Amino acid sequence: MPNNLRIRASAKLNLHLRVLSPDESGRSDGYHNIESVLQAVDLYDELTVSKTAENRTCRLEVNGMELPAHNTLTAAYTEFCNLTGVSDGVRVVLTKRIPAGAGLGGGSSDAAAFLTVLDRLFNTELSPKQRLYAASRIGSDVAFFLSGGCAVVTGRGELVREIEARTDLFFVLVQPDVHSSTKEAYALLDERMNRPQSKLFPPLADLENIYRKPAADWTFANSFTEPLTESYPVIAGALESVKACRADFADMTGAGSMVYGVFSSETEAKNAYAQLCGDWRCFFVKPCKAFA
Repeated sequence: MPNNLRIRASAKLNLHLRVLSPDESGRSDGYHNIESVLQAVDLYDELTVSKTAENRTCRLEVNGMELPAHNTLTAAYTEFCNLTGVSDGVRVVLTKRIPAGAGLGGGSSDAAAFLTVLDRLFNTELSPKQRLYAASRIGSDVAFFLSGGCAVVTGRGELVREIEARTDLFFVLVQPDVHSSTKEAYALLDERMNRPQSKLFPPLADLENIYRKPAADWTFANSFTEPLTESYPVIAGALESVKACRADFADMTGAGSMVYGVFSSETEAKNAYAQLCGDWRCFFVKPCKAFA
């Protein structure tokens, strides 16, 4: 068996995200159900994992960000050890490139990639069911990152129906100077759920068919966009800047704060990227698999 392995963990975009009300969700655990289309994109964190002589120890070295003592990687290690009985220690060198507080799922992606590496490193041959069980205990988005890179996601985020990813889409991401807290975003959204809703969401059964259409014809939406753009004008400004570049479709991903534009031409996307980079921190990305 190898003593160390390296893996890249991708970011994700919510091309569509409907958050159901507590009554619609019918849950008793305080969570909301969602309906979402998730797309992995080629903005990556990188993990290098090696074995150590220390039992039940996960040592982290993080480049590019500070993580709390308890995080998605330590949670993934704990779930893996509990599931497999492995007690060997590991050292993880994590290079962060996916911005935090942006709705790109970096922490969830890191956890899924780490589970995958641990399975390979210790040759434990986890079944898909076991991997999904561990993922669901770590966090809502982790299960998606065990998929092929595009999916319709429901439940709390743990129910993943893979769909064939398109390769003819190009994205420009624009990062406002806002660290969006998921807890705060849900609080803002909950305040609005008792008001009349101005936004219409397509039915769950139509989401894959909409994804197959030209992006200019998408009727996707994000429940968080209105409350976040109202609370943070800089997010609204970033979104308007993307739309001004004639994106075929534009919205915010996740609970923010990253916004994105979708282009059907790589040339158009790169031209928009060049135009936007003068005022914003930007990324040009394409669809990809969840990890590599």
